[in-house]
Amino acid sequence: MFERYYRELLNFLARKVGDRELAADLAQESYARVYAAPNSEEASEPRALLYTTARNLVTDHHRRSAVREQVEMPNARDSLEHLDFVIGPASLEPDAVLAGRQRLEAIEEVIARLPPRPREAFVLSKLDGLSRSEVAQRMGVGVKTVETHLAIAMEACLHRLQELEGLAPAASARSARKARTSK
Repeated sequence: MFERYYRELLNFLARKVGDRELAADLAQESYARVYAAPNSEEASEPRALLYTTARNLVTDHHRRSAVREQVEMPNARDSLEHLDFVIGPASLEPDAVLAGRQRLEAIEEVIARLPPRPREAFVLSKLDGLSRSEVAQRMGVGVKTVETHLAIAMEACLHRLQELEGLAPAASARSARKARTSK
């Protein structure tokens, strides 16, 4: 049986796995399992038994390879980007989550302390997603007034975030305009 089907089986396995050496190993293992199986000598179709065994070995090989690829640690030549992907995004690190929560709480406090009209304009524009003209229509004011209210709200938010991060607050647009007009 060995001489009769070996080359045919080897070519079959080489096409399946794409590696002649691995195909030779799988062919040898196929023969070993068929010879070791009880009643293999009495099999009515020894070629079919041999090919079925070989197909099962190929399937097992592919499964093991897939699992190995998932489990293996990256090689030294792998980039740091790959390690970041394996570890997880930076936004899920505890420090980043805590900092995000602190920024959100700070913004919520700022919005709560805003005068009523700038707060309303901010909520309608930024949280409800309305355009400036829709906000103006809903509030019964002009678009320029809405822009002024939004500038006040955004400046307050920016100032608070800069305080939170320990940065010196940048000169506000209104302060810069006042400084230019007073000269």
